[in-house]
Amino acid sequence: MSIGLLAFLAFIPILIALILMAGMRWPSTRAMPIAWLAGVVLAFAFWGQEPLRLVALSIEGTITAVGVLIIVFGALLIYYTMQYSGAMETIQAGMKKISPDKRLQTIIIGFMFAAFIEGAAGFGTPAALAAPLLLGLGFPPLCAAVICLAFNSVPVTFGAVGTPVLQGFKSIETFAMQAMNFSDPAMAYKTIGEYVTLMHLPMAIILPIFMLGFMTRFFGKNKSWMEGFRAWKYCIMASVCFLVPYLILAWLVGPELPSMLGGLLGLGALVWLTKKGFCVPTDGVWDFARNDEWDPEWTGSVEASSATEYKEHMSQTMAWLPYVLCGLLLVLTRVPAFHLKPIVTDPIFSVGLTNILGYQGVTSKIALLNLPGTIPFILVSIITIGLHKMSGEKVRQAWGTALEKMSAPTIALVAAVALVSILKGSGVNTAGPDGAALPSMPMAMAMFASDVAGGIWPMLAAVVGGLGAFITGSATVSDMLFGNFQWDMGGLLNYPALGKYIIVAAQGVGGAAGNMICIHNIVAVCAVLGMIGKEGIILRRTIWPFLLYCLVAGTVCFVLIGRVL
Repeated sequence: MSIGLLAFLAFIPILIALILMAGMRWPSTRAMPIAWLAGVVLAFAFWGQEPLRLVALSIEGTITAVGVLIIVFGALLIYYTMQYSGAMETIQAGMKKISPDKRLQTIIIGFMFAAFIEGAAGFGTPAALAAPLLLGLGFPPLCAAVICLAFNSVPVTFGAVGTPVLQGFKSIETFAMQAMNFSDPAMAYKTIGEYVTLMHLPMAIILPIFMLGFMTRFFGKNKSWMEGFRAWKYCIMASVCFLVPYLILAWLVGPELPSMLGGLLGLGALVWLTKKGFCVPTDGVWDFARNDEWDPEWTGSVEASSATEYKEHMSQTMAWLPYVLCGLLLVLTRVPAFHLKPIVTDPIFSVGLTNILGYQGVTSKIALLNLPGTIPFILVSIITIGLHKMSGEKVRQAWGTALEKMSAPTIALVAAVALVSILKGSGVNTAGPDGAALPSMPMAMAMFASDVAGGIWPMLAAVVGGLGAFITGSATVSDMLFGNFQWDMGGLLNYPALGKYIIVAAQGVGGAAGNMICIHNIVAVCAVLGMIGKEGIILRRTIWPFLLYCLVAGTVCFVLIGRVL
């Protein structure tokens, strides 16, 4: 069987997911189980996998998915705990007071505030929080949606305290450690994160300037790019506020904290500098036209003029305290100098299965205390009940809502991760000529892609990550689907170990950029802004910053590969 045919067969489950979710607009809860089933059939029919081994691989994937779901639940729980305690509304009220200039509000809320929320919670919460806030400040709903989707890119690779890296690339952990002779998997993830920052770096500076010009061109009274570009000094100042802690934490600590603390520290610095007047545009206060002059395409069932008026239910310090505690606990449990890391990673606190159903190497374990879902999210959520003096009814509402929101991601994630386990586990077989092993399904795709793309692959690696996020609605799941594929591509192109790390990092960056165009995120933003039915309009707007992101990231990846060859 030719490598081209093998690659096509291996791609069928992903193609099915793409057709069902993007073409037929099926939810991931229906599409991913069908894609998993297709993977099972193909692995059995063409890769000679035993039915019992396919069950074992699916169990392995399910256990891995449970670890991710604990993080998702913790992220949702702290978000809804703060929402029902009044802390979120207090934070939103504080955000409204900083500046009347819509360009500055775009950067403070759409970029910096959303970056912090992405770093702390991820999984769609930045758009759910920032978009209604922009609407309340008088932004056209379509503009608010495009801004929040476009900016939810730079921080995503380290979103939900590093989940896309720590969980998304878990399937290549062993290979990555062996390639660099690392004894601690944290070093492998940290190295991936270092290259991720280098690829995000140019767009962290370019994107704010580009999006302000985009906003004033397509939503401004004068249809002028320059009205947005005139705030370039402010954009660069904001980027520096974010990037300094972002880079330091990624290079010195690891992937858990760059977006969360980069957003938090950067937001604090930017708000202070804005109030002091540093780099504030001198061409006057920029605003949109009156609501009655807006294009009907920009509007939804929730009008900007009737959006929520936010109230302060407590001090800003008390409102922000849960997130401060999250950051503090993450530092204490992740930085070796505090000597807590060996405790939270102790095998005694791990659950899982080894050699599942007797199959060697089919293993999955969850370090419960080392999951950010438990420490800090669930722990801080419980502490917040007392800090914010929540009633029993409010606590029940917060936990109930978080649990209710878990149904959709549970089905989709379990199916997606089980599919990933089957894809990567398919390499153990005797289905080739004379009982030889066929390449695994990701390796078959990688071999064919390397034959076709060859040396230009670094320019395309991020696009694959973006496609994965578009299909699955998640940078984490994109990394799970394509992490092995990208690692194998690096091997087939004869890259050294660092070259493989760079290609994997490009996958992570592409997955982050793919948040701009993923149907799941677009539908979620439309839902909170009352714009259901206008998803196609938004996608036509966000595709441009996505393509720009992939072009810049691909160029940086190409240069980095050239330096290690």
